[in-house]
Amino acid sequence: MKPDDPRPQSPLFVKTYDFLLWLIPTTLKFPKSQRFLLAERLGKLALDFYDLILEAVMDPSVQVERLALADGTLNKIRLYVRLSFDLQCISLGQYEHAARRLDEIGRLLGGWQRKQRQSRREAASAP
Repeated sequence: MKPDDPRPQSPLFVKTYDFLLWLIPTTLKFPKSQRFLLAERLGKLALDFYDLILEAVMDPSVQVERLALADGTLNKIRLYVRLSFDLQCISLGQYEHAARRLDEIGRLLGGWQRKQRQSRREAASAP
């Protein structure tokens, strides 16, 4: 993929990138007791999610598999964000911000998955 390739500028990539820009500095402010456990795990999951959607766009042959893995990873991120709130590592406002962003990212990912399924059905039914 070339740097001027427009695909990574899709809303899903932009929203995910913006979420990472918010999440990484936020996790660095976690209490010391959670910084190397919960913060590290949450950051890794978020970066894994970004990797999966990048791999899906760069290699169409693994797109369905990568999108399914990305969906599962996004669910884990949601759970870890909630755990971060319950352990008082993030404030209510930060939790609400993260939840809104993750909901938006999830809707964009779901739309991509639906489009993929529709394209596969159309290709299968074509003569």
